[in-house]
Amino acid sequence: MAVDYGLQGQVAVVTGSTSGIGQGLAQALAGQGVSVVLNGFGDPAKIEADRAAMESSAAGGARVLYHGADMSKPAEIADLIAFAHREFGRLDILINNAGLQHVAPVDEFPDEKWDLLIAVILSSTFHATKHAVPIMKAQGRGRIINLASAHGLVASPFKSAYVAAKHGVVGFTKSTALELARSGVTVNAICPGYVKTPLVEMQIGDQAKARGIPVERVVEDVILAAQPNKAFVEYEHLAGLLFYLVSDMGASTTGTALPVDGGWTAA
Repeated sequence: MAVDYGLQGQVAVVTGSTSGIGQGLAQALAGQGVSVVLNGFGDPAKIEADRAAMESSAAGGARVLYHGADMSKPAEIADLIAFAHREFGRLDILINNAGLQHVAPVDEFPDEKWDLLIAVILSSTFHATKHAVPIMKAQGRGRIINLASAHGLVASPFKSAYVAAKHGVVGFTKSTALELARSGVTVNAICPGYVKTPLVEMQIGDQAKARGIPVERVVEDVILAAQPNKAFVEYEHLAGLLFYLVSDMGASTTGTALPVDGGWTAA
């Protein structure tokens, strides 16, 4: 039996939601009757097909729209939040999920890749939150969820920009949660272990090249080496935590960084 989390009629913006974790969480919210604004890059025809399919399966007549903001550009991020508010008249949930990866030794790490990862992962979280908070404050309620990754809590080699950005997201989560503690707006970070997303598929190849080992060994000895349960995290596992945090049950949970990582960060 499906659980009703009392979210029907709410509105969410999910950045980086044309594939992977963002798409999975957007789909889960639409299934609870939440109208969603998708965002991300990709083939326009596929994005439209996925948007239409998500809307057709959404509960309670929820709508699914798309905005193509480049999350490295502050003005476009501001327009994304304004678009959601303009179209729906409210904004209840913001999921800062946009991200990308580049794997290289720190002394060979391209300057432009460093700047891009910091912009898309960390700075976009600031810009989207900055513009969402006044809307949520005026409503007296809001939920901000930052996808911070297990790499927001621990480090791995060859991922200096990603790890730095994700640690920054955790710090930003804590700071903004304290600022908003009496406003009805909560801010939390979800820290997944490895989910078999297109981004992770790319990382497998990149790690094989950086370490000079076969792809098969990367999965067992590198990607899942840190996860004691030796299993990829499923989208449903993340959605379960998301529903708690964005529902009324999560009203007293704020400023946390919650791992969903098969025991990775327990060591």
